[in-house]
Amino acid sequence: MKKQPKITQVRRAGAEHQVVTVEGGTGAYRREPCPDCPWRVDATGAFPAEAFKHSASTAYDMAQHTFACHQSGAKKPAICAGFLLRGADHNLTVRLKRMSGEIRDDVFDGGHELHDGYREMAIANGVHPDDPAIAPCR
Repeated sequence: MKKQPKITQVRRAGAEHQVVTVEGGTGAYRREPCPDCPWRVDATGAFPAEAFKHSASTAYDMAQHTFACHQSGAKKPAICAGFLLRGADHNLTVRLKRMSGEIRDDVFDGGHELHDGYREMAIANGVHPDDPAIAPCR
């Protein structure tokens, strides 16, 4: 049985944004990037650089937290499709979910150009290339 989603951390990311850490939930994931998905190149600039620093650890080697779809919200969290396509190869949680069949090979880009990886996405959104938060990103 899956745990009910629980907010474990909230961090401000600019005047109008925040990064929310949610644990538990159904294990849902998105199948296609949403219209303002930060992984989409055409959505560059929709979120402040600080948000990308806060979420960078999801793309570290063997990370156990995942990058969630911001449109899914904290009550029904779902893993972001863009993250699954471009940033989750070294994420331990995602790797285990793929091995167990909880995440299948049914995620696609919807014909949209995506950033090649977390580091590229963060830099495109204003994070300095030498920022220590993105240094461990693959």
